[in-house]
Amino acid sequence: MVKIIKDFIPKSNRNRPGNYMKPLYITVHNTANTAKGADAASHAAFVKRSSTGVSWHYTVDDKVIYQHLPLNENGWHAGDGRGTGNMKSIGIEICENADGNFEKAVENAQWLIRQLMTEQSIPLANVVPHKRWSGKQCPRKLLNRWDSFKAGIATAHTSKKATAKPVKSAPTKSTTKPKTPSKKTYNLPSGILKVTKPLTKGSAVKAVQQALAAVYYYPDKKAKNNGIDGYYGAKTANAVKRFQLMHGLVADGIYGPKTKAALEKLLK
Repeated sequence: MVKIIKDFIPKSNRNRPGNYMKPLYITVHNTANTAKGADAASHAAFVKRSSTGVSWHYTVDDKVIYQHLPLNENGWHAGDGRGTGNMKSIGIEICENADGNFEKAVENAQWLIRQLMTEQSIPLANVVPHKRWSGKQCPRKLLNRWDSFKAGIATAHTSKKATAKPVKSAPTKSTTKPKTPSKKTYNLPSGILKVTKPLTKGSAVKAVQQALAAVYYYPDKKAKNNGIDGYYGAKTANAVKRFQLMHGLVADGIYGPKTKAALEKLLK
């Protein structure tokens, strides 16, 4: 049995959208943060910052599990915008901190997943890697042994209830109604934009980046202003490509009329 600490992201944060979710999948991630002290508590503090643009439901380390979102609300963790990964799956991050025991953290995650499968009636077939939704090599330390990881879930020790230690600020139940989407107008350019040398730059590129950020395809938590810089570089091309993949377009990373039309439809 692993202690689960409920420490929810404030409702006022932009990374807690409040959209109602009936989870159909469980998506597994690795934090990719090997720094000492980068445990579940550290990540719980990170997702509660008002400047953080991403969110998920649980962070697991070798000793404890933190829950950041109610299971009936979606997070921004799968890299597929408003696709199934973000809107219909429970996100679980497994810590890689150098001063922790990664294999024990994996065991704890398997235990948690087993509980969630039972409680939410989610089949083992619907426990998937982050890579399933966006193509990202995540969970990077488990992809090469994914079958054995899932086999461990199937045999994980189960108990009827996990111990939970809610923080004082634990919120009440989330609303079951999705928020009204923003009505902000985005003046998307009509031309072709792609990676060039020197890089294509300007207000047209910035408008595309802002639109992609609005539908959660362009968060770069490590960069100033979430990476919205007006330069059409590799990160912008990658965001366009992921958007295209999820909307039935040719995934070439080139912004053009079809990508514009799909973006405008989503932004309405």
